[in-house]
Amino acid sequence: MTERFDTRAFLLALAVVAVWGSNFVVIRLGLDALPPLLFAALRFTLAAVPLVFVLPRPAVSWRDLALYGLAIGLGQFGLLFIAIDGLIAPGLASLVVQIQVVFTLGLVLRGGGERLAPVQYAALAMALSGLIVVLMNTGGDTTALGVALVLGAAFSWSLGNMVSRRIGRVPMLAFIVWSSLFAVPPLFALALIFEGPARVAGAVAAAGPWVWAAVLWQSVGNTMFGYGAWGWLLARYPASAVAPMALLVPVFGMGAAAIFLAEPLPGWKLLAAALIIGGLAVNLLGPMLLARWTGVEK
Repeated sequence: MTERFDTRAFLLALAVVAVWGSNFVVIRLGLDALPPLLFAALRFTLAAVPLVFVLPRPAVSWRDLALYGLAIGLGQFGLLFIAIDGLIAPGLASLVVQIQVVFTLGLVLRGGGERLAPVQYAALAMALSGLIVVLMNTGGDTTALGVALVLGAAFSWSLGNMVSRRIGRVPMLAFIVWSSLFAVPPLFALALIFEGPARVAGAVAAAGPWVWAAVLWQSVGNTMFGYGAWGWLLARYPASAVAPMALLVPVFGMGAAAIFLAEPLPGWKLLAAALIIGGLAVNLLGPMLLARWTGVEK
């Protein structure tokens, strides 16, 4: 039985999306000291260790743990860290990566597991038009390669979503911890190949307290607190109340980047944000509102 989404739950959900949004600024600051693949490898190492020795393995197959770990660790965050390392502004990255919703729905439709309402097709077209606005304004701190890498991260996120959809409701924190084990070896291997043993060793040796704080923010704040609290909320409160809060992630991401990194917010970025966030909001809330207005429950 679900509980009423009260002020306490709202503040917890707000804290989660604030952490997830501001995380893009932390990534940018951490990349000043750590190369991207090494940064991602350290993030998932501390996400797995030491909790993997404390939390029991969730009742899912090793295959699903591996697929999720590779999709989220190597695909989503590996590509995202590379992109934010000078190829796209972090605030804009927090917005573009939300296109994962479009990819996820595309995969669901391809698998024949769900049908979209007409309003959802319009909503997705609206979100994609926001992406077109971004692509029309590449240059400066936003490159075409950076956008492409973030779209790759978004697609990898959608693959992770499909694994989550298949396994159903499991202890999310334990699932994240155990799946992180599969992200660590390939990330370290790629770091050694593309960033070089000397650069990797030098970056780790030179890392000061602020660098390790950035890594801990990724693993403890973004992963353990974020996913753990979000899973706790979804298990106790209606998804219709919790899920829309995620639309605030790019708001916090772009806001934090503007405040702490002085990332400019020209008109085209605000237009793209309005189209993408608006499209995702209509996709999420449109069918539910239509059902209420027409008196037909989906």
